[in-house]
Amino acid sequence: MSERGAATAEMVMTFPFVMVLILLVVQFGVWQHAVHIAETAAAEALAVVRAHGGSTGAGQAKASSLLSQMGRSVLRSPQVSVSRTADAARVEITGVAQAVVPFLELPVGSVAVGPVERFRGDQ
Repeated sequence: MSERGAATAEMVMTFPFVMVLILLVVQFGVWQHAVHIAETAAAEALAVVRAHGGSTGAGQAKASSLLSQMGRSVLRSPQVSVSRTADAARVEITGVAQAVVPFLELPVGSVAVGPVERFRGDQ
């Protein structure tokens, strides 16, 4: 019995599997990049919010500005939540990583928390 064309048949069977694996690796890279963008924006916004005289509005503006500059194509539908109490500040950024693999939506989230700076005169 001849095995002519067996290699072609094997290639036709394995090629889609290999392509899906490659796309999954690329998807992981895009997701990781989106997480990094969310973490950076949260940290920068937290620095603005927790500074002496900082506000939640200033933190929200900083996060939105950074997300529009860095993550426009990678981090989709970003949501920014900023809160500040007398003692602590918190910034949370959530969204979805851009899909490379169809129908695969990976969530992205980052939370940054820190104490609020307060001026204390000479004690």
